[in-house]
Amino acid sequence: MEEHSVIESFEMKLSESAKDFLKETAKWAYYLSILGYIGIGFIIFAALFAGTLFSAMGKINPAMGAMGSSFGIVMAFVYFLIAMLYFFPVYYLNKFASNAKAAFRDNNSETLAVSLMYLKSHYKYIGIMTLVVFSMYLLMFLGIIVSGVAFNNA
Repeated sequence: MEEHSVIESFEMKLSESAKDFLKETAKWAYYLSILGYIGIGFIIFAALFAGTLFSAMGKINPAMGAMGSSFGIVMAFVYFLIAMLYFFPVYYLNKFASNAKAAFRDNNSETLAVSLMYLKSHYKYIGIMTLVVFSMYLLMFLGIIVSGVAFNNA
């Protein structure tokens, strides 16, 4: 019974080198999150440009007909979707970095816990998205195999 209370009262302490590693990690995470926000801006710009470009091509080239303008809308939507999906891991990374820097500046372990929660969310999101993308690749690969078999038998 006494051993249980000792384990419950155990509190993990960070060594100075662990604190230094986390401080440096927060700096790099902040830098990468700023680059991520800039990248999102470029993706949104590309979405606006793609929509305008394909719409203009549809008006210039009569052979494209309505497909040019509708394709521009589809491409703009796809780029906006990519920007939206890319926003969340960048946001979580930025929140981790900001909270970690504040935690060490104010010597606040609760703020450090919040920052680590954002880091967990960042990696959880990246992990789920990686699983989704790999699943899509697997489905595309299986679709290619089925199509190849179907066309060879036809």
